[in-house]
Amino acid sequence: MKITAAVIPAPNQPVRIEEFPEPELDAGGALLRVDYSEVCGTDVSLQQGRLEGVPYPLVPGHVAAGRLAKVRGELLDVRGEPLSEGDSVTFLDVHRTCHACWYCLVAKASTRCPRRKVYGITYGVADGPSGGWADHLYLKPGTHCIRLRRGLQRRFMAGGCSLPTALHAVERAEIRPGDTVLALGSGPVGLSTIILARLAGALRVLCIGAPSGRLEVARQVGADAVCNWEEHDEATRWDWIREHTQGRGADVTIEATGRPEAVVQAMRWTRDAGRAVIVGQYTDHGTVSFNPHLDLNRKHLELRGCWGSDFSHFHRAVEIASDPVAGRSWESIAVTEFPLEQAQQALDQVARGLVVKALIRPQ
Repeated sequence: MKITAAVIPAPNQPVRIEEFPEPELDAGGALLRVDYSEVCGTDVSLQQGRLEGVPYPLVPGHVAAGRLAKVRGELLDVRGEPLSEGDSVTFLDVHRTCHACWYCLVAKASTRCPRRKVYGITYGVADGPSGGWADHLYLKPGTHCIRLRRGLQRRFMAGGCSLPTALHAVERAEIRPGDTVLALGSGPVGLSTIILARLAGALRVLCIGAPSGRLEVARQVGADAVCNWEEHDEATRWDWIREHTQGRGADVTIEATGRPEAVVQAMRWTRDAGRAVIVGQYTDHGTVSFNPHLDLNRKHLELRGCWGSDFSHFHRAVEIASDPVAGRSWESIAVTEFPLEQAQQALDQVARGLVVKALIRPQ
C-alpha cells in the first residue's frame, strides 16, 4: 500500500502531494487511517520557516483523528484497556517526553522536556509519514492514544490543538467564580478560551479580535461582548474594556493572538493585582517594549507564560469535548473542510483569516 500525503518540502515552498511506502510497524506501533487533521497557525509558521529545528521536508498536521487500520502488538489506553483495529482514536501529538529529566521531575514542566518530539512539526519525512495531512499516519511506539466515541471526531477536531492549549492557559490563569475574563484573539485558541473560561466559572467573558465573522462565533460560544480591533484604536479599546469592567480592567486576560504588541496590551488591560496569561506567542514574531514600572510592577500584576500542553490537558480536552452538554459549544465553530489536494489552499485561507477552523479530510 502507498500512503498519500501533503508535504511542505522547505520553508516558503508550496505544498506538494507525494506518495510513501507503508512503514513497517514496530511492536507497539500502529497505522492510523486519518479522517480529520487540522490546519492551524503553526502550520502557516512551518511553511514560512518561523520555527527552529524543523526537519524539512515534513508532513504537517500535528493533531488528527481517525481509525486504527493496523496495530502491531499491544496498544493500551490510559486506563490500561487494549485498543484494537477499527477503534476511533486521537493521540497526543507530543511524543518521547522522557519523564526523567530535570524539567520533567523537578520543575514539573514536562512541556519543556528537551527530548520531546511533536508529530507534524519536529518529525520529518525521514521519520516516516508522521503528520496528519495524509491518508494514513504512522503512530510510533509509545504514542498516547485516546479513544473517541463514534460521531465525535469532528466535534473534537473543531477544537483541535486549540482545545488542550486553551485548557492549559485557563488552568494557568486560575480563573475564579465571578471573574471577568478578557480573551485577546478570536482565532481557534481564543474561541476555546471563551468556552473553557465559562466552564471554569467566569461570570463575564469579553473578547477583542477580528474579523467580524470570528467575533460572531465568539458570541455564539459564550462571549458577553466583543470588540473588533480592526475598527478601534488602542485608546478606544481601553475605554471599551473599562466600560465593561467598572473602570478597573479584566480580572484575568488571556492573550491568544500571536501578535507581540498584544502582550503589552494584555498587561495594560488587566486590572491592578490581576492575572495575565500569554499563550499566543508560539512563533517568534519579534520583540516589543513595555514600561516595567507602569505596565507591570505598579499594577502588582501576575504575568504567566503558557507553553504547549501535556497529556493531562489533551485527555481532559477529549473528555470535555465528548460531554453532551459541555462539548456542545464546539459545534458552533464553523469548520471548513479541504481535501488533501487542496492543502495549500487551506493554508492560504488560514493565513489570511478567511476561515474560522480548517480541517484536512484526506479520505
